[in-house]
Amino acid sequence: MGDKHQPYLNGAYYGPSVPPPLKPNRRYKPPGCCCCFNCIGSCLRCCGCCILSLICNILVAVAVILAVTALLICLTFRPNAVKFYVTDASLNRFSLDSNNNSKIHYDLDLNFAVRNPNQRLGVYYDAIQVSGYYGEQRFGYVDVSPFYQGHKNTTVVVTRVQGQNLVVLGDGARVDLKEDDKAGVYSIDVKLVMSVRFRFWVVKSWKFKPKIKCNDLKVPLVSSSSTSGFRFKTMECDFDFY
Repeated sequence: MGDKHQPYLNGAYYGPSVPPPLKPNRRYKPPGCCCCFNCIGSCLRCCGCCILSLICNILVAVAVILAVTALLICLTFRPNAVKFYVTDASLNRFSLDSNNNSKIHYDLDLNFAVRNPNQRLGVYYDAIQVSGYYGEQRFGYVDVSPFYQGHKNTTVVVTRVQGQNLVVLGDGARVDLKEDDKAGVYSIDVKLVMSVRFRFWVVKSWKFKPKIKCNDLKVPLVSSSSTSGFRFKTMECDFDFY
């Protein structure tokens, strides 16, 4: 048996070149900011967010100053709620239309006494709307002209809710209306929606929108013979800031 011919190797390698080692991939991160909206500390800590951080801090500072000022005023002067009274009320007309029993003709006179008991706070009544209700259904309204009320002052507001309107009364309300027609005295609810501001020296507050409710007023019909001895009694209304 003859030996197979073996190629001669001299230690040199003549194959393809060895590729260089691969460099690890590094993701490109675009320049940016990590904005953390934390208004108590520093809100925004990098590049273009500095302006937003400054605005945020200013707004927080202003809010804190206003809150502290309002608290000091409340603790120092202890403002009392404004009181509303219905001092007089009468109906010149309140009846269903003869051709349409869903239409009510109404003519309601209302006199209010508004008392500001505070010694250092004035009140701006920027808007007041007086609405009349029967059987939980609004039948009419009137807007009152704006006015300013000084401290320790009682202002008389005279209004008249007059007109005609379509009102959907339930069966119970229609029964009550027939009974009120016989008695000549009607159970009327009155609600006031308003926009007010308070004034302390030269400082004016932001606007508040309290609601005033004067429920179950016993209002006589002037032309009724059944109410000759009836007199309306002054009634205090409920004052609600919210």
